[in-house]
Amino acid sequence: MIKYFLLFIATISASYGQISGCTDPLSINYNPAATSNDGSCEYKSLKIKPEYSVRLSDSIKETSGLIAFDGLLWSHNDDHDTTLYGLDSLGKIRKKVILNTVNHDWEEISQDETHLYIGDFGNNFRGNRTDLHILKIEKKSFLAGNPSIDTISFSYSDQTDFTAQKGNTTNFDCEAFIVTQDSIYLFSKQWSSSKISIYVLPNQPGKQIAQYKETLSTEGLVTGATYVAAKKRIVLCGYSKTGKTFLYLLYDFKDHNFLTGNKRKIDLKLPFHQIEGIATRDGLHYYVTNESLVRKPIINVPQQIHYFDLSSLLNSDLHK
Repeated sequence: MIKYFLLFIATISASYGQISGCTDPLSINYNPAATSNDGSCEYKSLKIKPEYSVRLSDSIKETSGLIAFDGLLWSHNDDHDTTLYGLDSLGKIRKKVILNTVNHDWEEISQDETHLYIGDFGNNFRGNRTDLHILKIEKKSFLAGNPSIDTISFSYSDQTDFTAQKGNTTNFDCEAFIVTQDSIYLFSKQWSSSKISIYVLPNQPGKQIAQYKETLSTEGLVTGATYVAAKKRIVLCGYSKTGKTFLYLLYDFKDHNFLTGNKRKIDLKLPFHQIEGIATRDGLHYYVTNESLVRKPIINVPQQIHYFDLSSLLNSDLHK
């Protein structure tokens, strides 16, 4: 009995010894006494420019997703084309792999240790698609030139009305997702509010339900995501309805509760760029692609790849 009593006292003491607060030295409300990050960090506004930008081939004018895999950066178009394009760091096409499937509206590509994942879930036209799905491609077969593909079909847990809507008004239009060992997390745009809904579904082929988890106010349309599991770091990319581009950092969170950690929005000096894909090799340096955007006579932005160094912004968790 004494042993259990002492264990109880030790547990209570440990919990009381924790001081919650902002643990990021780069924030404006850093609390050096805090031992537990409570997600309250606030940051100064910041706008950064890429280290370099390079025009991409006309073959990928509608680049819509990006990952770093097998020494290359892999991208794809968002309509009809079923080719995955392997690019070098300057955007030159080094490899092409054609998938034996259909591209209704590929909006994102992601990965885990064993598989590639392509999200055929673009839904901005009428907001009433009933064939939303994710292609799950075995990496070994992909590299061998004979891709083995499974399909994860899903619906949103809170979508009950499938009446056709006006374009670009739905809350069920995902363009960004990440993959963990057993789950897939979707970041779905809320067109009217410029927020995102986060959903989770099982990482298993077949019919699944994407369960609503929480909402994040990004003040913009999120169109891409990359995940550094070892660092518990997610970087989202996107743009506002007025053409302002941004990155949104989620890091130092608990488990897979992404909003419990630091949340920081960084503006990009890339006005009127339709940012679509983001990837990283080391969690500190990032590649971002934008698709071609032409609105004559004012806007004529070609498809490009941009390179950003975020190491100074993430310097507080470099050694965690």
